[in-house]
Amino acid sequence: MVATSPPPKRLRRSPPGGQRQRPGEAGSAAFAWSNSQLRRVVHLVRNLVGGLLAGSTAAHAAALPEDKAEVLLHSYDGGGVKATGPALLVRKSLADKVSLQAQYYVDAVSNASIDVVTTASPFRETRKAWDFSAEAVVRDSTLAASVSRSREPDYQADAASLDLAHEVFGGMSTVSLGFTRGADQVGMKGQAGWIGSATHWQYRAGVTQILSPRWLVSLNAEAMADSGYLGSPYRSARVFGAFVHERNPSTRSSRAVKLRSVTDTHAWLAGSALRAEYRYYWDNWAVRAHTTEVGASKPVRERLLLDVSLRLHSQGKALFYSDNASAETLYISRNRQLSSFTSTSLATRLTYTWPGLPAGYDVKLVGAYEFKQFRFKDFTDLRSGQAYGHNAHVLQAHVSATF
Repeated sequence: MVATSPPPKRLRRSPPGGQRQRPGEAGSAAFAWSNSQLRRVVHLVRNLVGGLLAGSTAAHAAALPEDKAEVLLHSYDGGGVKATGPALLVRKSLADKVSLQAQYYVDAVSNASIDVVTTASPFRETRKAWDFSAEAVVRDSTLAASVSRSREPDYQADAASLDLAHEVFGGMSTVSLGFTRGADQVGMKGQAGWIGSATHWQYRAGVTQILSPRWLVSLNAEAMADSGYLGSPYRSARVFGAFVHERNPSTRSSRAVKLRSVTDTHAWLAGSALRAEYRYYWDNWAVRAHTTEVGASKPVRERLLLDVSLRLHSQGKALFYSDNASAETLYISRNRQLSSFTSTSLATRLTYTWPGLPAGYDVKLVGAYEFKQFRFKDFTDLRSGQAYGHNAHVLQAHVSATF
């Protein structure tokens, strides 16, 4: 089948409540923490809170992350979209002063989503992304810088980030600041050159506090500003049942706060840990979103660790969103990621630690599965006339080695 209008391409998504994910990522829909911040929290949990199977409770100074190599295979299948591909990561320290990391990620996408099958034709494409980062430690401070690039046939995105974390009170508290600037170029199949561009600014701050030898909490906030072409050249809106090109504002500012708690529950159940987090997002497009997640970990056998988590997300629609507008307005969109919807996610992960390796070496085999359910309140499936909803399945398998 050949589409007449619009052309058969992927409809670019606006981040719904800040929760955009790469297909195949089986983790939390996340708050925008940098990799260095996440590693630092895990390090604190393991050494001071007990974390996941912690063994030491001694205070520590800021330290570089371990040398590591990882190979990942991922698969996403849901809502007519299938994405598979590998990811590679290598991290190495130099003279115990600087840690360098490089990552390469590939998505081979087959798209027959609800937007595509109702207004265009299914398509296939490949997205490739890489990022490079460096970390340095100066006394109790860690400075991290990174650059990233993502390429698709009709879209390219570049970003640069800078993060600073400083430990105080003997490592009991960590204060972090971060900044990211992104620049996107938007194209359209069948048309030479770029048709639009967008810039993105993100500022973030957070504090992580150890409240007891077995309890850690963190509070993070971020502010984002986007400007330029913030829609998709392929997406259509509806006015009185007729399709028109969507029209989004050229600026968007948003805020988010997140509270997270990690508790070592070994006293209740040997080797276990619990985490809970809540995130609130709001922006000047009138989108409001709430995300709650709880998770637990427990060794089920020697060298085998089980993690499970449940995430609930709800979002209100943007001011200019309409499934079928009854009047022509300056801005109009039928992007379902700007509609009112709820999602539920249930994830599980098994981690096996390979035995018999020399001291200082560690190899882990990880398998993960996540089930996602999306229910849209005011976005209609034009094929049935009913409110749209779909399920998704995410699989990951990877090997991680530290040395």
